[in-house]
Amino acid sequence: QVQLVESGGGLVQAGGSLRLSCAASGSIGSINTMGWYRQAPGKQRQLVATITSADNTDYTDSVKGRFTISRDSTKNTVYLQMNSLKPEDTAVYYCAAGTLRGLVRSFNYWGQGTQVTVSS
Repeated sequence: QVQLVESGGGLVQAGGSLRLSCAASGSIGSINTMGWYRQAPGKQRQLVATITSADNTDYTDSVKGRFTISRDSTKNTVYLQMNSLKPEDTAVYYCAAGTLRGLVRSFNYWGQGTQVTVSS
């Protein structure tokens, strides 16, 4: 069993920055990839960014150059640094953890979600 606890959400003005944190605990030895999803009202859940145990990263096109995913293995924590925020970034953000096997990624564990609101 893996537990994910998120923090760092809140209200920020357009153009501002915010950093989300996700602390993992439990049987974390089974995890080799983590990511961030978001879901805005009336829209489908969207994969925002991923990171592997080898520090390979990937981003959806709409956040490239603005968001950075990183990890601190000594703290069992993954971060999402969000800069130049736009109102369209407003969503509930979810941390996810799982396994990457070959080219197939499976997210088996999820955080509770944290609200990010960007005002115009």
